[in-house]
Amino acid sequence: MRTDDWHLTQDLDTFLTRAGAFLRSRPALHTLPLTVTNNLRTRGLRIYGDGVPEFGLLERDGAVRATFFRTPPHRLNLTLLTAAEADALAARLAALGQRLPGVHADRDTATAFAEAWQRHTGATATLRERNRLYRLGTLTVPRPLPPGGPRVAGATDREHLIRWHDEFVAAVGSGVFQDASEWADARIAQGGITFWETPDGTPAAMAGTTPQVAGQIRVAPVYTPPRLRGRGYAGAATAEVSRAALAAGAREVLLFTDLSNPTSNGLYQRIGYRPVADFAVYDFTGSAGRSAPA
Repeated sequence: MRTDDWHLTQDLDTFLTRAGAFLRSRPALHTLPLTVTNNLRTRGLRIYGDGVPEFGLLERDGAVRATFFRTPPHRLNLTLLTAAEADALAARLAALGQRLPGVHADRDTATAFAEAWQRHTGATATLRERNRLYRLGTLTVPRPLPPGGPRVAGATDREHLIRWHDEFVAAVGSGVFQDASEWADARIAQGGITFWETPDGTPAAMAGTTPQVAGQIRVAPVYTPPRLRGRGYAGAATAEVSRAALAAGAREVLLFTDLSNPTSNGLYQRIGYRPVADFAVYDFTGSAGRSAPA
């Protein structure tokens, strides 16, 4: 296919006007672009970094077939592509001199794009992480619950949230992250973080949820400090925010897991989450986009 079948823009409104219906058509598979573009629209274009966000869409016969977004300096995020579509996009971005740190997409799309990026730029693509997207079926609250109970984080928890955000990012080391202060302020305003507290009121774990967009809410992040793991706090917090998401009217409650962590994958399945699709994250090193011919 032709590289110019891809339409690129840095205008969020233009992108959502043309691609919004496509993204909403498959809210589970499109949870990341739905959530990130909603955050950009409601909270500003620089919440994920200092660069200008970039968007693209592939149209065929007047209908959107696929999209991408990138919030520099983070990785490229793609919706489902064929190998030919991934190759055309890689060729287009390489010709524009783009320097990409990596890609995140469903497993087949991510692999096809990584291979194409290597061909067009000479980059080395390294598989960093394999993820699985889960959707909540029937919620099963883990029993017995650990001592204590849930509490929605508030303004007095700001410094605690900032510290745990940074610990979580350091532990995960992947994904689309934002400034810790911005993140904490937004989650407090949204009521988007729930602690599981011990009986003396000490936070032992946290589970967050994204705002509802297109009927879907995604659970993220889930974090327990290392010294408190293995006691059921994360499962209890996750079950609580999942229950709250359903009570808020979400048609789909979603979460991503790292497939290298059998403990978390087993936990979420016991709570009632069922696999939807596998995703992959690739890092690119040594890449240099090639300039378009004069």
